[in-house]
Amino acid sequence: MQHGKYRFIVGFLIAPLALYAIFVIWPFAQSIYYSFTDWTGLSPDFKMVGFDNYSRMLDDDIFWKSLQHSVLLALLLPLVTLGLALFFAFMLNVGGRRRKNAAVAGVRGSSFYKIAYFFPQVLSIVIVALLFQFAFNPTSGMLNATLKAVGLKSLQPDWLGDPDLALYCVMVVLIWSTVGFFVVLFSAGMASIPKDFYEAALLDGADRITTFFKITLPLLWDTVQSGWVYMGILALGVEAFTAVQVMTVGPGGPDYSTTVLPLYVYQTAFRDAQAGYATTIGVGLLIVTMLFAGIVMKLGRRERLEF
Repeated sequence: MQHGKYRFIVGFLIAPLALYAIFVIWPFAQSIYYSFTDWTGLSPDFKMVGFDNYSRMLDDDIFWKSLQHSVLLALLLPLVTLGLALFFAFMLNVGGRRRKNAAVAGVRGSSFYKIAYFFPQVLSIVIVALLFQFAFNPTSGMLNATLKAVGLKSLQPDWLGDPDLALYCVMVVLIWSTVGFFVVLFSAGMASIPKDFYEAALLDGADRITTFFKITLPLLWDTVQSGWVYMGILALGVEAFTAVQVMTVGPGGPDYSTTVLPLYVYQTAFRDAQAGYATTIGVGLLIVTMLFAGIVMKLGRRERLEF
């Protein structure tokens, strides 16, 4: 069994590792290299400028605003999204009334609710952002029309035009579009937990809240931790960029109130033709993402529970 073991391992690993190096490692290395240049992205000619781009980034007010918004999304989006997903999944699997021959059951129609919750995941984030852009329209949007219909015309805000509200409107869209995925994910995890655990806890007098924190959450902790990292990466990456790009004025406005790091990278590279500086911001985004993932994995580390 040991004969040719290493040739076998190398033979299977060499192709995927080569592809990973070409399409992942090499672009990262190129970005770091270009961050030390004044490359415009439009010309093959450029020169090395050392750490000038990094000094400029540290003095850039728009960069710090974008960083603040991205960090806010990375902190709040996973917290709200995963919290809602855990609540809905728990209700769908364990939160129903006791039925005949079943001490533990989900709410009636749980299969339909899972499909309904997952439906936004089928839609492209661009389509979702466009739909909510119409809903948030201050003159003809559904939200202000509803407020007017119930006699609250004086409370009609300019949702995406208000610097204090615009980023939270984007956050609502991201939560709505992603929470269904985690509802289904957590439901699958909860369905694999033996019902005997819940029945024993209920017989001992534990209520639903106690069973959630003492049984469900500990046994799902690895899944929750992975979901937290995944949601943070979405908040720091393409999902936040797409929603802000499609929904907001500018985009990124008003007054840079919704500008996030991926959008700032895009605008700097393709609008301002400063690809070298854009890659510098991209390196900053890489560092923030890795720090976020590392902190979540470190703080969420705990003894693995199995059943």
